[in-house]
Amino acid sequence: MPGFLKEIFIYDQDTPLIFTRFLFWGFYAAVLVIYSVIYKKKALRNAYLFLVSLFFYYKTGGLFFFILVFSTLTDFFIGLAIYNSKNTLTRKLYVALSVFLNLGVLAFFKYDYFFTDTINAVFKTNFEVVTHAAKWSNLFLGTHFDLGKILPPVGISFFTFQTISYSVDVYKGKVEPVRSILDFGFYVSFFPQLVSGPIVRAAHFIPQLYKDFALSRQEFGQAVFLILNGLMKKMFVGDYIAVNLIDRVFANPHTYTGFENLMALYGYSVQVYCDFSGYTDIAIGIALLMGFYLPVNFNSPYKAKNTGEFWKRWHISLSSWLKDYLYIPMGGNREGSFFTWISLSTILVFVIMLAGKLWLAPFFAAMILVIWLLSRLFPALKKNITTNINIMLTMLLGGLWHGSAWTFVMWGGLNGIGVIVYKYWRKISPYENSNHWAVNAWKIFLTFNFITFTRIWFRGETWKGTMDLLRQVAAGFGGNQVPGMVAAYWKVFLMMAFAMVVHWLPSPVKDWYREWFIRTPLWLKILICVVVVVLIYQVVSAGIQPFIYFQF
Repeated sequence: MPGFLKEIFIYDQDTPLIFTRFLFWGFYAAVLVIYSVIYKKKALRNAYLFLVSLFFYYKTGGLFFFILVFSTLTDFFIGLAIYNSKNTLTRKLYVALSVFLNLGVLAFFKYDYFFTDTINAVFKTNFEVVTHAAKWSNLFLGTHFDLGKILPPVGISFFTFQTISYSVDVYKGKVEPVRSILDFGFYVSFFPQLVSGPIVRAAHFIPQLYKDFALSRQEFGQAVFLILNGLMKKMFVGDYIAVNLIDRVFANPHTYTGFENLMALYGYSVQVYCDFSGYTDIAIGIALLMGFYLPVNFNSPYKAKNTGEFWKRWHISLSSWLKDYLYIPMGGNREGSFFTWISLSTILVFVIMLAGKLWLAPFFAAMILVIWLLSRLFPALKKNITTNINIMLTMLLGGLWHGSAWTFVMWGGLNGIGVIVYKYWRKISPYENSNHWAVNAWKIFLTFNFITFTRIWFRGETWKGTMDLLRQVAAGFGGNQVPGMVAAYWKVFLMMAFAMVVHWLPSPVKDWYREWFIRTPLWLKILICVVVVVLIYQVVSAGIQPFIYFQF
């Protein structure tokens, strides 16, 4: 096979089909050419987009696209079975089957080493992790995967959450099941949002499968603006500060001064926002050009005045998913439920396994008993106790969703504490109802710094690495070297400042320049696109950087 055809059709783990590669835009252009011919025939359009989405996932994740096919097939038939069953118990069992299968696959790929290492440590066994999918890929595709290292399929957390919510929503009567496997496959695998979200609810997206294509001049301009905005966030800002500061410092925090560590931490808050919201902007824009609407996933999160508000602005599709399918079923802010105790037990089992200490089991059992007794003996405290437990469990499970490590437990726990502390603080704060600009600025400043502090554990790959960073900031700040370091990193700091100034611009200002772009003539849009692309590739100083949330 000629080299260029091999590059197009054969999976290469070193060159995934992602938004920041020219190959993706060639793929997207080819998709649009055929789409422009068949878009009026809805059944054919949906089938076509399902097939190209499978190809996209194959080019991004290799043979793991069979996991996507498995998830699609099982939840399609489970959804039909739920809808057609008249027995409530049977319907619940089908929902449980969907949750079990999806979470089972997710747990295998995300927590395989965690479970294996824990079993070996506790029971003195010597089990090893082997991935047969990697073996087949090496055999048939000529790849070179390490057979003892299982990497989670790209985007598995996103499409499994999507299929779980579909089964639950069919059970609750919020949506009727899709009758065509091709239509359902398109819903699950739509390539713009497949690997990093936003998580799309069935009730929001499935009705769009059967609507006629429509794209106004306003929507066209909006889509192009979002794509350019996302590329600028990701490649011009996020990748630049990552390559020139963040990655270096986090790789060896003890070799840099505390000032550099602190600036890298602030830089990471900028990077992770630009990286993830940039992906979302591009995904929404690409989908909109094909006539499909994806939900907003970010709403200027660093304008939040408290931790609770931050999580209403950050990764909105995940936050709302956790609220609707985890927090509320546990009882929310009303009371606890049987699901609360199941979730609490799950968290504690993870903690015991992470610690590798079986003696923690009776300790946690006693703790649960004490909490239950307090809630029974003091009814006035019951609501506060159960609500706070529900909040902490939601945040801890959100942390474990990102990975099975103490760092993610700590990150989720700190955010849970931040939400709970603010819940009580707002009742006694003399400034809670003040809209003075200085008060608002102080609240935003505190929230941003707290969120940035928690990201030490989100970004740090090991507990030791996070402790090294904290020690350097506390004991090795290097204040006398700050002027020289500012001079050395001035371009990076300028980029960070530019990103935050744009982020904190008032919404009317952002609306104004977005609307200005939308109203420009086509020739000027093309010229701006060319300028943006040239500008982006002027600052690309290393290889293409993967999107951060691909690993989740």
